[in-house]
Amino acid sequence: MIRNLFIAIFSSCSILCYAQIDSSSKLSFSGYGELYYSYDFSKPENHEKSSFLYNHKRHNEINANLILLKSNYSSINTRANLGIMFGNYAQYNLSAEPSWAKLIYEANIGVKLSKSKSLWLDAGIMPSHIGFESAISADCWTLTRSLLAENSPYYETGVKLSYTNKKEDLNISIT
Repeated sequence: MIRNLFIAIFSSCSILCYAQIDSSSKLSFSGYGELYYSYDFSKPENHEKSSFLYNHKRHNEINANLILLKSNYSSINTRANLGIMFGNYAQYNLSAEPSWAKLIYEANIGVKLSKSKSLWLDAGIMPSHIGFESAISADCWTLTRSLLAENSPYYETGVKLSYTNKKEDLNISIT
């Protein structure tokens, strides 16, 4: 019992770091790493858990679920994000994609449409607004993932129109 509790509690480790802290710079870099150990008591011979799981999928191994390297450009009238990912999440969740596409976590660009209001038009690959979970475990509300979220998209492609009020306590988006 104690061993099972130990495995459940200490099975995931997340690290978030920022390489640039200068707030006056238009370009910033960040990184996120998620290592895990997971044990499946059914002991699958191929070391893979059930086919409907995409996160923390490997059995009885120390592995990287998600390694994310991100750059962000932000100026008064334009912004852009590029996130490159590695690990089991990209390998299993994007298995049907071409090799180059498995690396893309986020790739978008935006332009400000108003000089006086915070009205932006963004296009590209963006994190999804659907559900309570994310590919980044540190952003999830719980340590475990739900089956519903496991099969919902953590990213979306397209165009997004967004507005934020001056107090920044209201954000409205149309995707």
